[in-house]
Amino acid sequence: MKTVVITGSARGLGFEMAKLFKAQDYNVVISDIRKEQLEKAKQELEAIQSASKVESCICNVTNTEEITNLIAFAKNQFERIDIWINNAGVNQPEKAIWELTEEEINFVLNVDLKGAIMGSKLIMQEMEKNHHGAIYNIEGYGSNDAKMLGLSIYGTSKRAITYFTEALAKESEQRNTEVIVGKLSPGIMITDFISNALGDKEKINLSEKTKKVYNILGDYPDVVAKFLVEGMIKNKKNNAKIEWLTNRKAAWRFMSSTFHKRDFFGESVKLLNK
Repeated sequence: MKTVVITGSARGLGFEMAKLFKAQDYNVVISDIRKEQLEKAKQELEAIQSASKVESCICNVTNTEEITNLIAFAKNQFERIDIWINNAGVNQPEKAIWELTEEEINFVLNVDLKGAIMGSKLIMQEMEKNHHGAIYNIEGYGSNDAKMLGLSIYGTSKRAITYFTEALAKESEQRNTEVIVGKLSPGIMITDFISNALGDKEKINLSEKTKKVYNILGDYPDVVAKFLVEGMIKNKKNNAKIEWLTNRKAAWRFMSSTFHKRDFFGESVKLLNK
């Protein structure tokens, strides 16, 4: 039975992916920094009928020792890790670059970029020994070089994630590790992530213009997770990009938005947790 480890998976996309892997008989290790949310997520996953098991482990991806501990924990529980997903991430405050504090900049980069780099480095060392495994990193706004006020540092981290993942995939191939490395491109997801910065420490007041774009291009994480998980299970190719919101799909949504109106921000709608 295969095993998947997902960082930042007590809620949102990470949790939705964990549910689907569990239903596909994958052993699942979820991790997060919030103990209560992690325990709740584990209980929900255990209720899914399958032959596989679920374990949880607290992990702050900005702490290398905690990532090392997560790997050791997963190995101890299930012997081998088949898929590792660097999903943990935070949003930034809606400010111009020069208005952000050094602490805010460091926090976003440490979680969104360095956390994924160190997670990839440490799990690659483990997977290389077995000549087996898959590592996936999450792309986001900025990965395609897009820019807008309030997403500068987050976008910088995601642009870097794209380069880093492609570089890691190439090095894995050159060293004949037999470990595949890929990118997950989920597009815009309607969760608390879009309205909270710095890991829920600060609220973001979305403009009506931004809400309009999100209503056109956004999706709930369970929809996106289904596509991504199916792609990962089927994928055997190194340097693959599993992309939900393609340019073609985005163009079609803009063209058809007059006829297919959606409202994720109405009073009766509650954002799902990231």
